[in-house]
Amino acid sequence: MGMPLSLLKSGESSLITRIGGKPETRQFLEGLGFVVGTPVSVITEIDGNIICTVKDARVAVSKEMAQKIYV
Repeated sequence: MGMPLSLLKSGESSLITRIGGKPETRQFLEGLGFVVGTPVSVITEIDGNIICTVKDARVAVSKEMAQKIYV
């Protein structure tokens, strides 16, 4: 089943395997580029937000949102 993105450490990369949460949450995350099968890498964590790279873009998501993205 994978683990939430929030458990990846800085510098680690993985493929997105599943997006959880309500339909509107999944749609919001997909709009940011978090799509199943897409590579994602964690850059760092600042003030509870996870800064990551997805589809050549740098994106910050809250830890709560990151727990809905499975890798």
